[in-house]
Order: sequence, then structure tokens, then C-alpha cells
Amino acid sequence: MSKSVVVLDYGFGNIRSAERALAHAGADVEITADYDKAMAADGLLVPGVGAFAACMAGLKEVRGDWIVGRRLAGGRPVMGICVGMQILFARGIEHGVETEGLDEWPGTVEPLRAPVVPHMGWNTVKAPADSRLFAGTDADTRYYFVHSYAVRRWEMDERSDRIRSPQVTWSTHGEPFVAAVENGPLWATQFHPEKSGEAGALLLRNWLDTF
Repeated sequence: MSKSVVVLDYGFGNIRSAERALAHAGADVEITADYDKAMAADGLLVPGVGAFAACMAGLKEVRGDWIVGRRLAGGRPVMGICVGMQILFARGIEHGVETEGLDEWPGTVEPLRAPVVPHMGWNTVKAPADSRLFAGTDADTRYYFVHSYAVRRWEMDERSDRIRSPQVTWSTHGEPFVAAVENGPLWATQFHPEKSGEAGALLLRNWLDTF
């Protein structure tokens, strides 16, 4: 039986690319901003392209902040992509302006410090050995990135042995930055799995296999 996934339509993100990639991975996909449908789906995908502040404003207009929070409170899977990952952190700083994020994780989205910005193209990542998101991949696998901002420091304290700490995957462009996070029902990638060919399709299938 296919897993139902809603791609949250809040005005930002490659929603058609995400829809096609999820369908290719075997999901039953719907693009909508409908609150009830987003809450009822097996999985919720939050895309994002553009500015942090604009994405946050668009998300709040469709009550996306409530949807994400309520789903996670109930242990329901959510996945963020690109700026859809960035807005899960506490804050974003663009052109000196600070905007509050969803604060699911502490941390700040800041400009990348690299000789060439934006970071556009294919790059490798360094994932934890027991990552479920990257299961079946290897260290040479490349993923497609397009971004000028990133989380450069992971600020969450290590948790007790009874509570598993989030798994953080890194990449490097000029400096190391967070490329993906796996944290219970909440997963996210800075790169675009929907534009990363079969490697990205594998990651989406790995996500679908968790619910």
C-alpha cells in the first residue's frame, strides 16, 4: 500500500519536482495547503526556495507552523528540504536582518563563507555510519545543492543515553555546514533530493520506509 505524502504548498519550493520524485519513490502524493489533509497524510514534505524571511511568512499564512508543530508533537513524519530545512532552526540572518524560525533545533542560518557563493552543483556529504536516511549510499555519492546560507554550527547539546541525539550529516563548501539532520520523526536536507537523480530517490524511499 502506497504511503500518502502531502507536499505543503505555501508559495515557496520546487513542489512539482518534489511531487514527481516522491511519486517515483512510490508515494501517493498531493500538493496542498489544506490543514486537515496535511495533518492526515502519512508524511509531510516542506520544500523551500528563496529567502528565509519570505518562506517563514508564507508558511505562517497557511498555518504551516502549526501543522509542523502538531505533527511532530504526535510523532508524525515531517521532512524539510533546502530552505524548508533552514526554517526548522531557531533563526535566520539575511542582510543583517534576523528572522525567527520554527525553533525545532537551536542554531542560526547564516551566509556561507566560501570563495564562490551560491554553492550550486553536486557535492558529497559525510553521514553518520548508522544513518537511516543515507542507508545504501557511499561516501562518493553526490547530491545537488543550491544555497547561499547554511547552518555552520550545530548547537544542540548531547542528550542523555536514554534519549537518542539527532544525527547530523555535514558537507563542505568553503567551510563545513549542516547538510542533513535526522531527529526522530523530523528529517531534513539542505540539498535537493528531488533533483539528485537516483541517489535522491533512494533517500526519499528511505524516508518513506520509516512510516
